[in-house]
Amino acid sequence: MPENASIAVAVCQFAPTASREGNLERIAGLVAEAAARGARLVVLPEYSSYFVTPMDETLAANAEPLDGPFVSTLTALAADHAVVIVAGLVESASDADRVRNAVVAVRGDGVLAVYRKQHLYDAFGQTESDWIEPGDVGGAAVFEVSGIRFGLMTCYDLRFPEVARTLVDAGADALVVPAEWVRGPLKEHHWTTLLAARAIENTAFVVAADHPAPIGVGHSQVIDPQGVVLAGVAADEGIAVGVVDRATLERVRAVNPSLRVRRYAVVPR
Repeated sequence: MPENASIAVAVCQFAPTASREGNLERIAGLVAEAAARGARLVVLPEYSSYFVTPMDETLAANAEPLDGPFVSTLTALAADHAVVIVAGLVESASDADRVRNAVVAVRGDGVLAVYRKQHLYDAFGQTESDWIEPGDVGGAAVFEVSGIRFGLMTCYDLRFPEVARTLVDAGADALVVPAEWVRGPLKEHHWTTLLAARAIENTAFVVAADHPAPIGVGHSQVIDPQGVVLAGVAADEGIAVGVVDRATLERVRAVNPSLRVRRYAVVPR
């Protein structure tokens, strides 16, 4: 990998709705603005293709395959703006009554990586598993842009450090976290603390995009390998742009070689 590899990344904080067409229109505007600000990787939240709260049977009715209109439109936008786009997708599942909570990374020439959420949000009074089919464990969705390797995870996965460590073991330099981090007591604190923890313990960048208030907590961020926020959004809709670079990554890992000296590995169960 080139030592001077770097890329500007954008986190786009917006509120997807039950209008698939409206979501795509909003995404088109966000991608255009992010690209105009110099971003070459644009990260959108979980459930960017379709979202209702509370979840119901309309999820399955609005699920799409990977070759459906949502991913096709993302691919066209990526080609138009010379960017890579990461976004959450309500994907069709093998069970007709449930869907997959998927994240796709697309470039103008097609899909680079796909991740299906492994840890479903059956916590804090929610039961995501009523509507979502969990993804398989043991794999790692990693892709490369401009000499930087990015790994995909989603929302509730952030509470499980093994997911991030699996991505770093697969070569990720940065963790990409589309989310719909539901508001509640101390939830902003949990979100920002866990984002920083995943960065620090893995000496990796973290690029996280959430839904804004009042449903999500907001605070979409780009975080460096020491847990320092390089760019972020507050509670409302917006875009933040930061730079992910290999020189910073290598410098931090040389001073803090925790990945090299650790004595445990991650094993799926």
